[in-house]
Amino acid sequence: MNITQSEVQDGKLIATVTIPAADVDAAIKKAYKDAAHKYRFPGFRPGRAPRAVIDNMLGREATLADATNRILGETEPAVINELDIVPVKDADYEGIELVKDHEDYSYVVKFPLRPAPALSSYEPVAIEMPPAEVTESEIDAQVEMLLGYHATFEDVEDRGVESSDFVTAKVENIKNAEALAGDSRMIAMGSGSLPTAFDEGLMGMKVGETKEISWTPETEGAEEAAVSVTVNGIKARKLPELTDEFAKTGFGFDNIAAMRDAVKEELAADKESRLPQLKENRCVAKLAERLELDEMDADYEQSVFSELGQNFLQSLAARGMSLDAWLQANGMTGDQFIADLHHQADDVARESLALDALARELKVEVTDEDVNHEFETAGVEDAEATRERFIAEGRMPAVRDSIRRSKAVDWLVENAQVTEVDETAKDAE
Repeated sequence: MNITQSEVQDGKLIATVTIPAADVDAAIKKAYKDAAHKYRFPGFRPGRAPRAVIDNMLGREATLADATNRILGETEPAVINELDIVPVKDADYEGIELVKDHEDYSYVVKFPLRPAPALSSYEPVAIEMPPAEVTESEIDAQVEMLLGYHATFEDVEDRGVESSDFVTAKVENIKNAEALAGDSRMIAMGSGSLPTAFDEGLMGMKVGETKEISWTPETEGAEEAAVSVTVNGIKARKLPELTDEFAKTGFGFDNIAAMRDAVKEELAADKESRLPQLKENRCVAKLAERLELDEMDADYEQSVFSELGQNFLQSLAARGMSLDAWLQANGMTGDQFIADLHHQADDVARESLALDALARELKVEVTDEDVNHEFETAGVEDAEATRERFIAEGRMPAVRDSIRRSKAVDWLVENAQVTEVDETAKDAE
């Protein structure tokens, strides 16, 4: 196989591929052999019918078409590997002619590619991060969360709804909010399980008060939703007083100091494992803000959407859960799930394109050693067999893409300008 010409036009890589005559003859021979085994030809044992008989019964063009399709299908992964590309959708073959005996075979194939926008800046990003050391405010917040397990709730009638209350309400659907409707809905303020506008609309409402609340979901093409809410009851959350005695009876610590020390140790371990990934996520998200692309390419977004959806369904299957069960448990409709997944796909696509742009600017190279290491550390049983399968399936360019992006992330994280902010204390203010 030889790629005699390749160029990019309108987001598609166009390549001219030539197959040597010997390989063409082998494909034709295999096509005739398969036809001889697949179909019954009177007077001949399976697999023994000669070409002339097969041509007479099936038509020569049918067998040559099979050989042609075989060549296209078998050479496509090699073409993708050779060009080092990751198409965003199926290849497009135009004006394909049938192969001929003893002749080289050439064809033109078009591969749709993801866009390659630039960044507005390639300077290191500036981000905010929680302190590496555990702060007193973080300990206070964790202790308060633990006390929440022992919280009590008292009826309130002399004030309106506040941010930490539990509210019982009658919710009537006006439009596009059937999932929220109910005669006695229990609502935990600030839980994040309901639209922000809904929580904001409830704030300040008193028992017996009725109010119409409307909002538009933050998903593309979403229509305005509206409900009528009547507050039936308000319960204020009351935390117990933390004393040495309660620290012992409620949590098993000798005193408050011992409880805070244990909390600090737990938070320190959590930070050690969590902060590196948080730093990486914030660096990549900040870089994506520099992407000079107004609207995401639909084909690329769809390819990312499909990959995210497949990965999510596989994770559900591994947990023994169906998508319908997950949707019900999370109070989502299928349309909401798809809209949210498209939103995630757009974010992931932008971050990936931003890393691609940075890798191009840094002139990141991928060596054979990098690729070998990728397979050796992938946790597969047979790294060499897996590598060979990836080559046969035309998936090596995707591996190299992943390595390039990882190297770009490493540079991004290493050079980031970090400002430490006690976010827990900031939120408390």
